[in-house]
Order: sequence, then structure tokens, then C-alpha cells
Amino acid sequence: MTATLLPAAADPVGTSSPSSRPRRGSGRDISLLVMVVVVALLLSVIVGLPLVRILTVAFSAEGWSIVSSMLSNPVNRGILWNTVQLGVIVSLLGTAVGFVMAYAQVRLKFRGKRILHLISLMPIVSPPFAVATAAITLFGRNGMISNGVFGQQIDIYGLKGLTFVLTLSFFPVAYMNLKGMLESLDPSLDEAAANLGANKLKIFTSVTLPMLIPGIAGSVLLLFVESIADLANPLVLGGDYTVLASRAYLAVVGEYNVAGGAAYSLVLLLPALSVFLIQRYWVSRKNVVSVTGKPAGSPELITAPALRIPMLVMAVAVASLVILMYATVVFGGFVKIFGVNNDFTLDHYRFVLAGIGSDAMFTTTLLALIATPIAGLLGMLIAWLVVRKLKRTSGLMDFVGMLGLAVPGTVIGIGYAIAFNTPTVFAGRQWFPAVAGGSAILGGAMAIVMVFVARSLPTGQRAGISALQQINPAIDEAATSLGASSLTTFRTVTLPLIRPALLAGLTYAFARSMTTLSPIVFITTPQTKIMTSQILAEVDSGRFGNAFAYCAILIVIVLSFIGLLNLAMLHPSIRGIQRR
Repeated sequence: MTATLLPAAADPVGTSSPSSRPRRGSGRDISLLVMVVVVALLLSVIVGLPLVRILTVAFSAEGWSIVSSMLSNPVNRGILWNTVQLGVIVSLLGTAVGFVMAYAQVRLKFRGKRILHLISLMPIVSPPFAVATAAITLFGRNGMISNGVFGQQIDIYGLKGLTFVLTLSFFPVAYMNLKGMLESLDPSLDEAAANLGANKLKIFTSVTLPMLIPGIAGSVLLLFVESIADLANPLVLGGDYTVLASRAYLAVVGEYNVAGGAAYSLVLLLPALSVFLIQRYWVSRKNVVSVTGKPAGSPELITAPALRIPMLVMAVAVASLVILMYATVVFGGFVKIFGVNNDFTLDHYRFVLAGIGSDAMFTTTLLALIATPIAGLLGMLIAWLVVRKLKRTSGLMDFVGMLGLAVPGTVIGIGYAIAFNTPTVFAGRQWFPAVAGGSAILGGAMAIVMVFVARSLPTGQRAGISALQQINPAIDEAATSLGASSLTTFRTVTLPLIRPALLAGLTYAFARSMTTLSPIVFITTPQTKIMTSQILAEVDSGRFGNAFAYCAILIVIVLSFIGLLNLAMLHPSIRGIQRR
């Protein structure tokens, strides 16, 4: 490309003939139209069709009778209240914990910050059952700590247990959000307050906190959606405390009432989608009113005991809980019955590494490896189209691409079961065959890969949009002016420039695919076994040792992939692409 650029740059402006320049709408730009059509079709199939089908069933006579009774029926009203109550409590507590961890990481002076950061991220790469199963073992009625140390038979099932487990599982989302905001705050604001005589505590309450209000509000909204959409933990720890996600699951799996499951999913979808829209509006408003540029210098780390000691105590307590949970997961896989018979054994790992366990491990890893590059590249392509190419429809494509994250996993799963488990017929013609049930390659596996892509796509998309907004569009325009098609420009110019965003998208896509449960539990087949579904079966049967072994192996697989991916991205041949 360099050899081609030099003569073109040397030509005087206006000397090149008009025929040598690419014309708008010419055949040379047909690749852009093809990419837009392909992306639109993919989004329609993996996101749009399941939502349309679930809405169609929910608005049927049987489904609508349940939706309309959500406020009049005492049982349904109680389920709705439980869902909102759990979402509000977890969102507030999770954001508070995430803020403490982020503030300690960015603003306090102490050793071991790297370790604290890694501990804070551990729940992201673990399956949804890891914390819940460990919590039952440690703090349940016969828990090693609650009963063995304190002699108390604590009932961890219900709201208390769910609040504890979900807060510990979701606080990393708020931590990453607030950590980035704290790092981007201008230190000169703190210096100005200090010059006016304010102490560290006053600066914290009057300067730092007000500047973080948008990030705190965004984290609360995001954690609210995550907590009301979670299915795994309510199934394990819910007990008599029923929420919409678990009720929809029981309607489909236990009662074989698809219309009822669609109805409960619709009620769950409304607050989740509303919060998502509010958050998008909030972020756009925050971007408009921002008046600060890049921070100049680095903030002075806090050593004042009045603020440093309480924050550190809380941060260390949270980190200790996280370590305790995952130490239980690792240790529990090597003993016969954790807390009852602690004799060493490898039976649990033999179970996982042989027979059904090995099939589930191989299938899950294979399907995640198939979905990861598709989700990563599709996310970058959507980001490029939204930022660089589309004008009037950019907002619509961005919104549809983000629906995989905004729509609860339970809703997506039931939508896939409805849309792809039976043929889709429209105007007397079959448009989509049944793919959720059938052979492992063309049946359940295909639907699961589609779910993995839909759920993992939004994170890479947002990372790509953020990266592209920091790159001068003249770089793309230069390639286009030399006659490169849109596809060539994206492949050879844009993609190498947003390599860090692509890495983030690939990393999250694989981790999310390996650990997701809510959407795929409705579409797994006997021929297609997934590790998280197998873990749920082991937990339901009380075989916690097998569940711990599954969780430990799954975490090792995810961490190994992330490490290999980072090493691959640092390879000279790949880094050379970016330099070119």
C-alpha cells in the first residue's frame, strides 16, 4: 500500500482525470451495499426474528391473559414485585461495591493493586453457578462457616442469598465502568479544591462524587437489567422467592406452556428494554454536556487515614470474599463431599473428563470457538458501518446490534425455542426451518452458535465504535480515493487500526459464550451438551463436587484462551499489519 500511496500523494490537486476517481454509487462500491445487506440479514435472523416470534406468542389469547393479570393476580403481582425488589437492591449494592473497588484501585496508595484488579475481574470469567454453589457450601444450613464455625443454620435461599450472590457476581461490571471514569477525571479539579483549603474527604464528597454521577447512574441501570435477567442463580438459590426469569423457565420447561413463558418474558422484557433506552439517552446527554478534555498529569494518591483506611478495609473484605468463593470451587473439586468428607479424590475430575463431561467440554469449547470470530468481526463491521458509512440508518443498526445485550437471556432463549424449534410460516410459506432440535451440527449446535453471537456481539460493537471515534476518518477516505472498495478498506485499513477493540471483543465473546446459561438452556438437545447446562444438572442433583470440577475446568479453559489470544495479538506478523 505504501508504494501506491507515494505517487498519488505527489500528484498536484486536480491533475488526475475524473474517470480515475471512484464515483459514488459506481460498481466499485457495490461491496458496501453487500456488507450492509448481509449485516442487516444477520441481525434480523439472530436478534429480530426471535423477538418478533416471542411477541407474537405473548400477544396470543393464552399469553395475553397472563400479561393482563400481572397486576390483578396476587401470585403474578408477587413475582413482579420480587423481580423489581431484587433488581433494585442488587443494582444499588453492586454499584456501591464496584465504586469502592474502583476508588481504591485508582485513588488510594497501597501495594498489591494489580492483584486487587485481577481479583475484581474473577467473577467475569467464571460460570454463573460458581459463586452460588460455593455460597451454599459455606453459608448454607449446614455450611462450613455458618454451621461449622458459628453453629448457625442459616437459610441462604431466597432474597438474602440471591442478593449476596448476585452482588458478588455483578459488581465487576460497575467496577470496570467507574474505574475508567475515575482514570479519566482531570486531576486539576482536585488540585483546585485543595488550593482552596478542602481536605481529602471534602474533595471526595464535593468534587469526585458529583463528577461520577453519570457513571454511577449508568452502573445502577446496567446492574438492574443484569440482576432481573439472571436465571442461573434464582434456579439454584431462589427457593420460594420466584422471579420473572425463573417463572418463565418453569412455564416452558416444567409446564410445557410456551405461551405462558412468552408472556412472562414479555413482562421481563419491558423494564429491561426501558432501562436500556434510558441508559443510552443518559450516555448521549453525558457526552453532550462534557466540558473537560483529557486529564493533564496523574492524580495525587490518597494517604489520609480518614478516607484511606475505611475504603481499604471494605475493598480487602470484598476481595477476601471473592478469593474464599473461588478457593472453595477449586478445593471442592478435589474432596469427596466438601465440608462433610474432605478426603482427597479425583473422582469428580474423572467424571468431567470422561463420558458426558468430556462431550460437554469439547462441544462447548468448539461452539464458542466458532462463535467468537464471527461475533468479533461482526461487531467491528457494525461499528465501522455505524461510524463511517451509514448516516440516516446508523442509529437503527447500532440499536438492533445492542439488543443482544439489552434483551434478557431468558427472553432470547425462549424466543429461539419458539422461532427455530418449529418452522416459521408466513403467508402460507415456510421461511425458516426448525434448527433447534435435530442433529448436533445442523440442529441444536447451529442455534447455540447463533445465540452466542447475538449475546457477545454488543460488547465488541461498543468497543469498535469507541475506537473508531478516536481515529481520523481521513485515513479511510485516503484508501477510498485510491480506488479501494469498502470491503478492502475495512479489511486492510480499519481492522488493523482497531486491533485492541477487536481483541476486547474476541476476549469477551469467548468468555461470555463459555459461561452463558439463560439463553441456551431452552435450546440444548441430547446431541448437543453444554457445560453450563451440565453444571445446572449436577447442582440440582446435589453433586456439588462434580459441579465444582466443571466450574474449575471451565475457568481454566477461558483463562487459557484469553492468554493465547493476547500472545497471538502480540505476534510480530500481526503487529506488523498494524504498522503497515
